[in-house]
Formats: sequence, structure tokens, C-alpha cells
Amino acid sequence: MPDLSGKVAIVTGCASGIGAATVRRLRADGAEVFGTDLDPDGGTALCAEVGARFAVQDVSDRALWPQIVARAVEAFGRLDILVNNAGMVSGAGIGDHDDAAMFAAWDKVLAVNLTGTMAGCRAAIAAMRANPGGAKGAIVNIASTTAIAPLPTDVGYSASKAAVRALSKSVATWCAQAGLAIRCNTVIPGATMTGILAAAEVQMPGLIAAVAKTSPLNRLADPSETAAAIAFLASDECPFMTGAEMLVDGAALSIHPGF
Repeated sequence: MPDLSGKVAIVTGCASGIGAATVRRLRADGAEVFGTDLDPDGGTALCAEVGARFAVQDVSDRALWPQIVARAVEAFGRLDILVNNAGMVSGAGIGDHDDAAMFAAWDKVLAVNLTGTMAGCRAAIAAMRANPGGAKGAIVNIASTTAIAPLPTDVGYSASKAAVRALSKSVATWCAQAGLAIRCNTVIPGATMTGILAAAEVQMPGLIAAVAKTSPLNRLADPSETAAAIAFLASDECPFMTGAEMLVDGAALSIHPGF
């Protein structure tokens, strides 16, 4: 297990799914964690359970990001890790709905998934540059296999997650060229057993089994499996790894769709 003792992390979207698993994993590896989410009950309960701090945050509120980072630094004295996990789906294909509904869904999902991620990177870099002992840190942005194999039923989600891949590489190379020991990498999860998927199964029985078949392993990922990849990228065990992408997809993107 990576040793994250002495490190301080912010994890967005911490109340459930991959975010909750990441908070648990980073705490188990020794990090202090400041979790954020729009769900005050879920976020408070999770952070109380593992000994983390919690704040309500809408990641699309750009003005709030410096305040969130400042609260984490005030609580723990520094910032070493940012996990941009918070995200949402739009549920709209390019020809769905009328113009007003379509563009409202598009604007919202890009504000959360893309602008929120960029604003988090910007605020985190400012804090990491001011760390005692010099600039150092690790940013892990969460994309999706839909960034590579887009969903026809969700143009906003697919486009936003594809943009997160490019954003991460731009952040990584900017930090490197600026001489900052701040890395930025992307985790690309495949189908994962989360509350969102469980709720969708109620409306569409058989969905989970169908989604599981997208992986040659014929199962969904447990959120803890993605959290393990995040913990590795957040650790000091991969100092030359920046601008990289780590697939946690059960080989879903490694096989021809006809097989």
C-alpha cells in the first residue's frame, strides 16, 4: 500500500461511489482528508466514519474553490493531493429534447465535469506552490471510458470527460515546464458498481448484467478498485508519472466489440 502519511488530500464527490472509496483508501494509507460533496448528510457521515473533514461544495462554483482549498490548508497546514472526482451525467443525446432543455443539460454537465475540474486544478496548484518545503503535489482527475468510446445517449458527459483527458495533460505539462514538482494524471474508470447504477437498475431491470458484459471480466468494478489506482497516482511511488492515463476498465477498451 502507498504510504501517504503526512499528506493532505481534497476529494470531491466524496459522499458515495468512487469518491467515498477514495476517502476511505487515502485515510487508510495515512493521509489527512478534506472531503466535499453536495450531499451534506452522506458526506458528513462518511467523513465522520473515517476521521476526515467535510464541507458542502458545488464544484461548478468557481468562486468557492479558493475558499475550499484555504479551509483544507487551514485545517492541516498544506495541500498535497487533489482528487477531482465530482461529476454528473446529462442524460441527453444530441437530438434529444428541445433546444432549451438540451443546452441547459449541456451547460450544467460541462460546468461540473470540466470547468469544476479546471477550477480545482487552478486552486490546488496555487496552494501546492506555497507548501512548506517547496512546491509539490499530485492532482488526479477522474475521466471515464466514455471519453474514449462515447455514449450516443449522453453527448455532454462524453464530451466533458474527453476534455478532462486533455485538461490533465495541459496541467501536467504546464507544471513541468514551470519547474514545479506538481503532477497531474487521469484515471479512466470503466463500469463501476455505484449508487447511480443501482438506482438505474430499478428503472431498467437487467441493466447491471448488461453493463457487466462490456468487460471481458464479465463484472463491474468495485469502487475500491478505482480508489487503489487513485492512491497510487497520489503517492510518491511514481514521481516520473505525469500527464498519464490509467485505465481501470476490466479490459473493456482492449477487446474488439465483436468478441
